Amino acid sequence: SIQYMLLAGFFFALMNISVKLVSHLPTMEVVLFRSVISLLASYAILRKQNIPVFGNNKKLLIARGIAGCLGLVGSFYTLQNIPLASAVTINYTAPLFTTILGIFMVKQYVKPIQFLFFGMAIAGVLMMKGFDSRISNFDLAVGLMSALFAAIAYNIIAKIKTSEHPLVIIFYFPLITIPFVGIYSIFDWKTPQGIDWFYLLLVGILTQLAQYYMTLSYQTANLSKVSSLTYLGVVYALGIGFFFFEETYSLYSLLGIGLIILAILFNMRVKTSK
Repeated sequence: SIQYMLLAGFFFALMNISVKLVSHLPTMEVVLFRSVISLLASYAILRKQNIPVFGNNKKLLIARGIAGCLGLVGSFYTLQNIPLASAVTINYTAPLFTTILGIFMVKQYVKPIQFLFFGMAIAGVLMMKGFDSRISNFDLAVGLMSALFAAIAYNIIAKIKTSEHPLVIIFYFPLITIPFVGIYSIFDWKTPQGIDWFYLLLVGILTQLAQYYMTLSYQTANLSKVSSLTYLGVVYALGIGFFFFEETYSLYSLLGIGLIILAILFNMRVKTSK
């Protein structure tokens, strides 16, 4: 099961590289290609297993699709526009937002100390941003909004996990995303050239593989052990950014990234120990 999460992390890291390699294409277009591949794969498996495609709680499934779509667009935008490890770290603030929103959305109990960890993460984000001129205020805002929408999506999943098949939840994501990004892409289309097509195909395939192994891992292992392994993604991103994209970081930026990861790991320990 830990091997599954390491595999998922590896596939997510390769997906991040693929998204970064098509930085010259509009974000919405990259999201569109990823969503089409995801839609076809999810639909094929649902039909094969004779599972009703449209699920039971359509309102919440649509809401999850919208939140997921906005989260994905923001996440791909930051991957394309700021250094890789910073983009990945900002995307990883989603679990903290999930905890805070969980108080209101799924009436989840939160211990007071968790607010301290939330503060630590904010301090880490400010350190990372403050000492890296490559991250504009707009880029940071998009990244944090993306994490917030992802958190909304996670809370909706928590609400409907008992009434919906996981694949139905995954299916609604591209189902809602395609019309939204598709219409936008018509007016801002840039035809991929040569190798771009290969990278776009990789984005879709690697995402499906990563999500598949991540789901397997969550189903078969201790949640806190597995969740903490996802943060290896930042280590992968630092290495990949350095070797493939010649990205370097100041000590303060690295300390900021470290502070965010610590805050998230502490937060997860509290949640599992109650």
